[in-house]
This record gives sequence, C-alpha cells and structure tokens, in this order.
Amino acid sequence: MPALIRFLQFRLPLWLITPVLLITLIGGMGSGVWLGIWLNRPHTISACPETAAVCTDFAVFWDVWQLARERYVDPAAAEPNRMLEGAIDGMLATLGDEGHTRFLTAAEAAQWQESLTGSFEGIGIYVGQRNGALLVLDLIEGSPAATSGLRAGDRIVTVDGTSVEDWTIEQLVARIRGPTGTPVTLEVVRANDEVLRFTITRAKITAQSVTWAMLPDQIALIRITSFDEQAASGLRKALTEAQAAGIRGIILDLRNNPGGLLSTLLTIAGEFLPAETPVLIERNRDGTQHISKTHTAGIAQDIPLVVLINGGSASAAEILAGALQDAGRAVLIGETTVGTGTVLTPFRLRNGAQLLLGTQEWRTPSGRQIRGKGIEPDRVVAQPPDVPILWPSEVRNLSAAELAESGDVQLRAAMTVFAQP
Repeated sequence: MPALIRFLQFRLPLWLITPVLLITLIGGMGSGVWLGIWLNRPHTISACPETAAVCTDFAVFWDVWQLARERYVDPAAAEPNRMLEGAIDGMLATLGDEGHTRFLTAAEAAQWQESLTGSFEGIGIYVGQRNGALLVLDLIEGSPAATSGLRAGDRIVTVDGTSVEDWTIEQLVARIRGPTGTPVTLEVVRANDEVLRFTITRAKITAQSVTWAMLPDQIALIRITSFDEQAASGLRKALTEAQAAGIRGIILDLRNNPGGLLSTLLTIAGEFLPAETPVLIERNRDGTQHISKTHTAGIAQDIPLVVLINGGSASAAEILAGALQDAGRAVLIGETTVGTGTVLTPFRLRNGAQLLLGTQEWRTPSGRQIRGKGIEPDRVVAQPPDVPILWPSEVRNLSAAELAESGDVQLRAAMTVFAQP
C-alpha cells in the first residue's frame, strides 16, 4: 500500500512547505519501475503498459537520453539525475496543474516532511507560481521579510545573484531557506517594473495563523493565513474574545491564504455553518464523489459575515469561501481566487523521492467546478497591486479616519457592508 497523504495546496512558504488537507498516512514503499511513475503499485511492471504507439514513443525518449549522455559537448552537464528530474518535471507540466502536481527529489521530500515538525528557519514569505513566474504572495507578520520592504506581488528574478528562471517552487525554497543569522539576497520586479534588491537575514519563524483586531462600529477583522493545526483553536479564541468585546459583525480575511488541513477546514466552517452542512465535494476520475460536511455547530452561527478573497486565496481557503457563498452565509468581496481544484496524493518513490499527483477534483457543495475558474466574489473590488493589504496588527494602530483613508480598498469595501441599513 503506498504512503498516502491527501491535501490541497497552491503555494509554499519559504520557511516551510505547508501541507494542507492532511487526512491519513499509511506506511510502505511499494515497488516498480518505469521512471518511478508506478513505484506505488503493488506489483512490478515488467513491460510497457501503454499502447504500442506510446511505448514506441517512449523508446524515442531513451534514444534521446543516450545521445545526450554520449554526444553532448559538455559531458558534465549531461548529469543523469538532473536529466531525469527535468524529464519528469516536463511530463507533469503537460497536465496543466501548475504549482500543484509536482515531483519532489529526495531532498525536497525531506524538506516537505520537515514542515510537519513546526519549527522552521527562513525569511517568512509565501510564494506561488503564475504563468511560469515565481511571485511573493504574502509575508508573515513580524518576519524578516515583512520588515525588509518586500511586498506581496513582487516577482522574484534572482536569489543570491542566480536567476530563478525555470526553477520549481521547491528549488526556490531550498535556496532561500537556511540557518538563522545568515543572509540571502533577493532581486525582485515590482508591478511598475521597478527592479529592487533585498538582503534579508534569516531567522526562526513562528507563524500565528489567526489574528484579529476590532474595527470601528464593533466589527471584528479576523485574518486566517493558513488552515494549519493551530488555526481552529486560534479562530475559536479570536471569536470568543471578539464576542466578549461586543462585536456585531465579522470580516473574515482569507486573502493570500494557501490552504490548510481538511480537519481544520471543517472545524472552521462549522463555526459559521450548522452541523452536517456540506463543505466540499471530492470527485474521483471515475465520476464517483464524496461529500465532506461540518461536524458540529460553532459559536458564530448568527453573526453577520463578510469574507475577503483575492488572487492568492487557494485550495482550502477557496473551499471555505465557496461553501459560505453556496449556503448564503456570507458576502464575498475582492477578486476571483486562484482556481486550485485538485486534491494531491503523495506517492513515495525510490531513493526518498515523492510524486505529488492530483488524483481528485474538489467542487463547492452546489457542484461548482473550481479548477481553472476559482471562486468569484459577490462584489468585485480590485486591490491596487502596489498597495499592501492591512494586517490586524496594523489596524490596531489606525484611527477610524486613517482606516477610512487607507489603501486597502477591499477592507474598506467590506466595512461598508455593515454600514448599510
């Protein structure tokens, strides 16, 4: 039986590779051949299992491989492991599941496993891959990156002087992570084509997945940065404190949220939706499907709710937004989400490598397809690309007048919903 972890994820933080929708882990390595693609099958594949034409084409691959290994002018460049990894990356890219389905080398897989330990060293940013470009999608509050001047939306072009062209997200993570106290230099291109360079000192990162602040008129701004193991208890704590302070409405900020654990997602959804309410549909390749529902009803069932989403909201964040929208429970404001619509299954391969493969598609409770489409807000409000969104910690230091004049137009639009009679 293959090692199996089902999760949804779009972008990866540079202080860890964030797992999301974690369900179960079953031991066992599996066996097989054929470039490691079928290594999780319970039997060894001794012959090409595809059609004759495909098997013939695969023979062409080996012809090219041998010619490159034996005839290329720079023999050191024709390194077999790099060639193999490049061939696998190219094959998976044809599936069109950019930034999601991917191959992890043994080192990258070990790094992914390390992300489960909860202690990380890096600079504290989330990155995503869009149209082949590696972008900063969000920054962790209080992290070295957040205080450096780096912004969400910056396109990373070099790391320590080396171009990131054709790098995977995992390669970027590996180059930027490092021991506390050591520097890393990023060159980025901002929305106005301005080229900037930041040298940032790495540190141990402790991310708080849920933060909140009180806005004018007793409205609570609650931001969830990821659906990790602490998010459900963090949200319950924030809701309890906010209710004790006498709130009359909630703005739930899911902007630039990469996703989270399925169990956490269902618990968080249950804070706002009745028990046994459908949250998502998981659809298999054969058309069969499974419906995941909330378990118990939480403490924010009747509080008016606005949800903020944007082009960095992905996976579990999209699921929650879509479920609340389908149920008529919340008004969604912002921009269309990423459109990450596959559930990943990691397969252990030889030598510690892993294949993260989209084996299922998820849909909203009403059956809306999200893959490639995203969740559309009820009210479209575009955030200026050169203006960062406000964190709850920043909101606490702003007066009502300063908040009304802030550049976070999406947050301001959400506040007007509660001002309407």
